[in-house]
Amino acid sequence: MDVQYIKSHLKSHPDFPKKGIVFLDIFPLLRNPVAFETLITHFLYHITSHTLVSSPSKKIDVIVGLDARGFLMGPLIALRLGAAFVPVRKRGKLPGQCVSASYEKEYGTDIFEMQADAIEPGQTVVVVDDLIATGGSAKAAGELIAKMGGKTLEYLFIIELTFLQGGAKLDAPTYSIVQADD
Repeated sequence: MDVQYIKSHLKSHPDFPKKGIVFLDIFPLLRNPVAFETLITHFLYHITSHTLVSSPSKKIDVIVGLDARGFLMGPLIALRLGAAFVPVRKRGKLPGQCVSASYEKEYGTDIFEMQADAIEPGQTVVVVDDLIATGGSAKAAGELIAKMGGKTLEYLFIIELTFLQGGAKLDAPTYSIVQADD
């Protein structure tokens, strides 16, 4: 029931950002406090009832949020789990020493960075973002976590474009609330 409620707060925008694309907008969901709470609670229920089973320590040490919509959910989820929140940002946006990983976008390559001291070896990590399409940005985040010695337990998304099979590129299972087939 909560999946339908969450889905009902997503807004479709045909031909955005370009003709032929139907953009699913999460911002109406965030403008409704009850819907936003439902989203966070849904993710927490999934983590506590499924993801923790994969964790040797039976806890999540770090929630990684991807630039920029992962920053909207990640800190709330981390706080409720008693975990750290670590942002993954586009190159040049974080201070201090950073590690980087590149990924392919529709029109070229981009680079994600994470602060070099953000994850300690052996820590368990869950990655959060709004959408998985081709999986390139999530894969880059997973590479950063691995470079730091962390273990990605799962990738969480509000929306998954299943026809693009982005989850197949990742080093851990994925979970999405809404699956779009076209």
